[in-house]
Amino acid sequence: MTTPEPAPPATTPPPAGGGCLIAAGLIIGPVIGMLLGEVSAGLVIGGIVGVLAAVVMAVMQRR
Repeated sequence: MTTPEPAPPATTPPPAGGGCLIAAGLIIGPVIGMLLGEVSAGLVIGGIVGVLAAVVMAVMQRR
């Protein structure tokens, strides 16, 4: 008599990465800052916006 095969593990979709949003903020921010004459401020603001977008995305996925 053979033993039955175990059931496959339940699969959940992989979480979406928010790193692309952070990278986009760090690239787009200085470009906008260059147009306004404040490159470093654009970098900081772009990074903050990217991190906030990534956090919002992570919170939305938990629901």
